[in-house]
Amino acid sequence: MTSQDKVEKIIAVLDDMKSESIETLDVRAKTSLADFFIVCSGNSDRHVDAIADKVLEHMATLKSKPLRREGAGSGWILHDYGDVVLHVMLEEQRQFYDLETLWRNMRPEGTVTEAPV
Repeated sequence: MTSQDKVEKIIAVLDDMKSESIETLDVRAKTSLADFFIVCSGNSDRHVDAIADKVLEHMATLKSKPLRREGAGSGWILHDYGDVVLHVMLEEQRQFYDLETLWRNMRPEGTVTEAPV
């Protein structure tokens, strides 16, 4: 399964689970960690957990298990599928960490910037 296929499958589950503000970030030029980050919000700890559990269950049926999972019960759950990383967050944590802005403003990997004079 390609990374784009994984993104589409995960987003379908996020839509079904009524996830809020689903964003897909293409980070291929910015890091070797992954090709895509998917960020979405849940409206409560229970909703965040349910979203992450449903994605895990659905991806397992497609024979795709995360390399690691972190954050159960913390308001921010991460599933690392290697080329796709899913972040399911409470809105307040999402606003605080603002992953979307961080990764959009990141320079391409290997780019050297001049030091200020």
